[in-house]
Amino acid sequence: MRKVILIDDEILARELVREYLQSHPDLVVVAECENGFEGIKAVGQHKPDLIFLDIQMPKINGFEMLELLSEIPSVIFTTAFDEFALRAFEANAVDYLLKPFGQERFDSALNKWRSQNQATPVLSNVQGFSPKYSEEGHRIVVKNGSDIQIIPTLEIYLLEANDDFVKIYTKDKSFLKKKTMNHYEEALDPTRFFRPHRSYMFNIQYLNRIEVLEKNSYIGILINGLKVPISRNSYSRLKELLGI
Repeated sequence: MRKVILIDDEILARELVREYLQSHPDLVVVAECENGFEGIKAVGQHKPDLIFLDIQMPKINGFEMLELLSEIPSVIFTTAFDEFALRAFEANAVDYLLKPFGQERFDSALNKWRSQNQATPVLSNVQGFSPKYSEEGHRIVVKNGSDIQIIPTLEIYLLEANDDFVKIYTKDKSFLKKKTMNHYEEALDPTRFFRPHRSYMFNIQYLNRIEVLEKNSYIGILINGLKVPISRNSYSRLKELLGI
């Protein structure tokens, strides 16, 4: 038997998938979840072969949930919104079922999954989602130990490259996210976040002052004391952004 988890905030949607699964007796539903937090816990506990995952859910969406999993099973997305299809297939999702879907379309998705022999490496592609489809312009979701932290971008002071991660600084805390600086340069509001150095990006609303470091370089001091190197070329662009 192969294990399946249903993750959708709509009970009727979960019931419909469960009904369609009756035609596939080799698949057993081991858990049903109504939000991404429950989904993360269930995936870790049951190690399913396949999940049916909604995208728009309370608290965190389906894509954000996937980013927080250490091991990602095969995924078939189920959603009422067609605008996420490209992002789903960029993640090598098995299929994208647009609600309302019938038994025939459902069976087609499962046949596709079977033919792929469950070889859908979603995790490696989650990191490379196109930022224009991302909600990270407004918030960033990170895993902090066993907790999940939702950080509004308005509360972010600084981002710093840290090996294969980006270190995200708020007023008095820091978090690690497995992303790249280039990702955040594209995902975050360029009128608010400025990248003066390949390893740094800061929120200009928290800039306190700029000091001369050397003849052709400067250093930005944020209101919480964090320091950011600023090159001569970056300084010229920063002045334009600040209107000075």
